[in-house]
Amino acid sequence: MSKQLKSADFEQLAKEHYFYPQEQLAELEKHHHSLRIGIPKESEPFEHRVALTPEGVAVLVANGHEVVVEAGAGEDAHFYDREYGEAGAKIEYNKEQVFSSEVVLKVEAPTLEELELLKPNKTLISTLPMAKITSEFLQELNKKRITAIAYEYIQDKAGGIPVVRAMSEIAGSTVMLIAAEYLSSVNKGRGVILGGITGVPPTKVVILGAGTVAEYAARAALGLGAEIKIFDNHLYKLRRLKYALGHQVFTSTLNTLALTEALSRTDVAIGAIRAEEGKIQCIVTEEMVMQMKPNSVIIDVTIDQGGCFETSEIATHQNPVFKKHGVIHYCVPNIASRVAHTSSIALSNIFVPILMKTADYGGFEKMMLNHKWATKGVYAYRGKITNAAIGRKLDMPYSDIALLLAGL
Repeated sequence: MSKQLKSADFEQLAKEHYFYPQEQLAELEKHHHSLRIGIPKESEPFEHRVALTPEGVAVLVANGHEVVVEAGAGEDAHFYDREYGEAGAKIEYNKEQVFSSEVVLKVEAPTLEELELLKPNKTLISTLPMAKITSEFLQELNKKRITAIAYEYIQDKAGGIPVVRAMSEIAGSTVMLIAAEYLSSVNKGRGVILGGITGVPPTKVVILGAGTVAEYAARAALGLGAEIKIFDNHLYKLRRLKYALGHQVFTSTLNTLALTEALSRTDVAIGAIRAEEGKIQCIVTEEMVMQMKPNSVIIDVTIDQGGCFETSEIATHQNPVFKKHGVIHYCVPNIASRVAHTSSIALSNIFVPILMKTADYGGFEKMMLNHKWATKGVYAYRGKITNAAIGRKLDMPYSDIALLLAGL
């Protein structure tokens, strides 16, 4: 009988345990905050993209946010002021008013003149071209204590980089069209078709890198019938790419002898090596370029990070190509701007959910406190540089953003 009572007592105790307070990490309470978002017209020549489409603006306005769009901001991407106005945006003709917004959302990094228009303690979201960034630019940001976010480093919950993924898909799909254009006799190329036809040897394509750009470039090349060779030092990336393509393609680590031989026979070479710690290693030397076929084509997608061909130099959409050692070089940083309408939709689809979540937490600072992944794109915060690669590149002091947030 006593054993039964003890058993019943323990059973009752176990049931009551569910009502005891349990230790659990508490998420900061969400407080919806209405944002004022400014979309300036891009001042960089040949940058045709816009960060938000009218459809994206409509979603933000419907959720209580104010969106200020500079007149003509979307025209180059074929999104017009009338469409933005109908979506609920305020069309502003004064650039200073746009830059006074709580959040300024751009595609290209602002110029020094535009930085002067930013108000202190606001948030800037734009790209961060490592090849062009200067200490003067960062000092101006820090002086105004701007929270600066490079969208190409923004991560999602799964650790992916959504903007890079989207723009890489576009760039990878576009590079083969560019290659076909400059291989043609019309553009004084080799006069060969990109791909292959019956009775004619296929075009040869070398791809450096095994990431997203490489995947989509390889898909396009294979679809046209080209013969491809892919080089990367990460075997797991090469393995993943072969699986994704569903083809038994040639893959290799960056072996100098094998790469030199492949380049000497190729018609097209694509540079798509991802930056590591903010820096891209120069893979192809000038001597290797000198051994390539006359009028073959190099497309260096990584030029905005410094490039992986020693002969690469930054070009523009107005003058996109130049020749070195008889080889055609295409080294335009913003390839996605060639298809501005598509690229703008892709950017807007990414930025709208980020802005909505930011508002739910009451601003970027509170969202960063809640989610470590939200800090990945931040390179300047409260007057300090928080990106180690930038600090080392420009020999400037930098701080760990986790420590800065811990002090709040």
